[in-house]
Order: sequence, then structure tokens, then C-alpha cells
Amino acid sequence: MSTVKLLTDREADAIPAVKAVFDDIRATRKSEFINNFWRGLANDPALLKRTWEGLKAVMTVEGALDPLVREMVYIAVSTANGCSYCVHSHTAAARARGMTEAQHAELLAVIGLAGQTNHLVTAMQIPVDPEFDVSAN
Repeated sequence: MSTVKLLTDREADAIPAVKAVFDDIRATRKSEFINNFWRGLANDPALLKRTWEGLKAVMTVEGALDPLVREMVYIAVSTANGCSYCVHSHTAAARARGMTEAQHAELLAVIGLAGQTNHLVTAMQIPVDPEFDVSAN
């Protein structure tokens, strides 16, 4: 259950700053759907705008990483951070961008392995090999 009110379209339309962001989300995504994350953030129009602008600047522009890779990275980070909502929403987005079942299975294997080895190396406090120390290069 949400800890904040999820604004309806009618409520959002009554707040010009929220309406503007919702309109931009719809235009950018070419969809009328506004998901619950944005509806919850709409309680704070300034936070809504900052968050949308940040997401749009990273996830919707041309770059060295293709959109599917970005979504898969988002799934991995969301898994590490324990954000069920984000795992679901970005898995749906990755599938919409063409992620296959085989790619999803490999992603899950990488996430699981990385989690395991990260915990082991942290528990053992293994020093970084000089060959891997990117700050020294």
C-alpha cells in the first residue's frame, strides 16, 4: 500500500506543473499511460519535475549504451537495491525493447553471481590487485 496519494489524471490536470510533466511523459513515451511512480511523485511537483528530467536525460537520449542495455542495467541496480517496483517496471520496459527470455535468464545469472561474489569479497576484505586499480591508471 502506498504511503502517498496517487494523483488521478483529473487531480494532476488541476496542477499546471504536474500536468506539464505528465504531458511530457506521455509525449516522450508515446503512450497515455502514467505509472504509479509518477503519480506518487506528483504530490511534490518540483520533485516530480527533477526526477523526470533526470530520467529523461539518462534513459531516453542517444548514447553509447543502447536502450535495452540501459534497462538491463537498471534491473540489476534495482535488484541490488531491493526495489521490487523498479525491477518490475524496468523488466517490462526491457521486454518492450526486445529483451528475450534467454537474455533475461543470463541477466539473472549475472546478477546472482555478482551478488554472491560481492558479498564474499566484502566479507573477506580482499585488497584490490594493482592490475585492477583503475584509480592508479
